[in-house]
Amino acid sequence: MAKKSDYFGLSYLVSVILAIIPITSVICGIITRFQDGSMVGGIVRLVICLTGIGAGILWVVDLVLMILSKHILRLFK
Repeated sequence: MAKKSDYFGLSYLVSVILAIIPITSVICGIITRFQDGSMVGGIVRLVICLTGIGAGILWVVDLVLMILSKHILRLFK
């Protein structure tokens, strides 16, 4: 069985594919934060993505971290 990764306990390959596609990366990142119980992290990520201020930067950071460390950015826990 494949090692579980960050998005909903899916395999690493599936998580990387989801992280490559910008819209799924945004949606999965927001849902993952709320699922982890991090209301502040989910709200911050939602506001950033809805305003568009740092959505592109956040997507690139999440993609790089997913490839290198198998986890997306977690500022608030």
